[in-house]
Amino acid sequence: MDGIELEIMWSNLISIVSEQAQALQRIAFSPIVREAGDLATALFDADARMVAQAVTGTPGHINSLGAAAAQLVKVVPPEQLVPGDVLITNDPWLSAGHFFDITVLTPIFRGDTLIGYAGSTIHHTDIGGYGIGAGARDIHEEGLWIPVMKLYEGGEPNETLHAIIRRNVRTPDAIFGDLAAQVSSGKMGGERLNAMCDRYGLDDIQQLSHEIISRSEDATRADIRKLPGGTFHGETTFDVPGGDLITLKTAVTIDNNAGDITIDFEGSSGPSPHGINVVMAYTHAYATFAIRSMLNPDLPNNFGSLSPIKVEAPEECIINAQYPSPCNARHVVGMYVPFPILKALAQVVPDRVLAEGSGAVWTIQIQGRDEAGKPFTSSMFNYSGGMGARATKPGLSATCYPTGVAAVPVEVLEASIPIEFTCKELVAGTGGAGAQAGGDGQKIGFKMRTGQEWLLNAIPSRLNTQPEGLDGGEPGAQGAFLINGEPSLEAKKRAMGAEDQVIMQTPGGGGYGAAN
Repeated sequence: MDGIELEIMWSNLISIVSEQAQALQRIAFSPIVREAGDLATALFDADARMVAQAVTGTPGHINSLGAAAAQLVKVVPPEQLVPGDVLITNDPWLSAGHFFDITVLTPIFRGDTLIGYAGSTIHHTDIGGYGIGAGARDIHEEGLWIPVMKLYEGGEPNETLHAIIRRNVRTPDAIFGDLAAQVSSGKMGGERLNAMCDRYGLDDIQQLSHEIISRSEDATRADIRKLPGGTFHGETTFDVPGGDLITLKTAVTIDNNAGDITIDFEGSSGPSPHGINVVMAYTHAYATFAIRSMLNPDLPNNFGSLSPIKVEAPEECIINAQYPSPCNARHVVGMYVPFPILKALAQVVPDRVLAEGSGAVWTIQIQGRDEAGKPFTSSMFNYSGGMGARATKPGLSATCYPTGVAAVPVEVLEASIPIEFTCKELVAGTGGAGAQAGGDGQKIGFKMRTGQEWLLNAIPSRLNTQPEGLDGGEPGAQGAFLINGEPSLEAKKRAMGAEDQVIMQTPGGGGYGAAN
């Protein structure tokens, strides 16, 4: 294709998927989507290959969504689809790793011809069952499992599925509000793609898709070939809710000839009895993101650029969860996946990596009844510790690598649920010292104002271990989780008294290089 024509149409595709994301955020009911951007939107070609993704989103959703489309289409093949159909699933092994993340895929037709798909994955407020915590004993205790089905059939709602979802969640209005936002976003994506085809006289996007994907793959392989070849090892150890220590080990093999990178997690910790196990799709999402983080940032993130990166893990491994392992809090381990990879790459490209950060965002979910007796479930809200320092720059404070999820503002939370925040401030000096200092963690305090008992699901990590520095940098400070001033390491949902108060202090990031 002509380079100028290709660039114009590529810009059109990015505009379409970004508009999908913006529409989704404007329409969504949940603060975690609307305010924090815990979502992904993407466009796929007729072969269900991800062509373009929005600039908004988190890797755990974006790269998982990239793989999920092909899985959905295997279950409901193109010949069974008609205009107005919308597919849905929250199957952890087919999409983003736990029940709360629901993937919606809208087939895009041009006349009677299927030309692609518009997809989205977002975190929903509630999906029934145990909740966001790590206390369930198997996957079936964790909530409603939606297999790959048609949420809409020929433009009409699947009333049976809608009724099942409505009767299995605590806040059905919020769930269906967010599902409606996803459906609307997908419909808009289809309309915009058809409008683009009208502008440029295209019958479909197959040639455009092939050009974008093949160029993205070629460019990625070319950048990999510039790296030194060989196998490099990395390892990270951290504690999770309950105090257990988890170790992730990687062997990163760079093949200069083929332009491939293979990441093998052999030797990592085995499965956990708690809901922190990670399905391979989520592991793959964050492992590929770690590689993409240190390659050319101008490369598109799509089927082509992800193809040269292979990820392997043994079945008896915490980051390759097998049915029926519980996995609702899979991000507690999954967000540490990049760190051993970056340690391995520090031996190859030390100027492009960063020291260990605080790790996973600290996730809090609150359930209870308000003053009027009406039940509420908070949108999961996240708080980050410090990011690890880089070779030439300090780590960012209260910023989590690798996720792109922001914190929901305290004002929004106080307006949407009966919560009162008592403090929210950076904790100076919690980042590790070094030639470049790690980012600082933060302190957040809250209590409820209902005058009634309430339930708390909290998933802190790194309460006993510190984020390591790199190349002589000092470690960041470990975190602290206090209930009424007393440390707590419980990994289960807990009943809280009406006057109980929580204080969280997130870890700091590791420093980079020895301090002068």
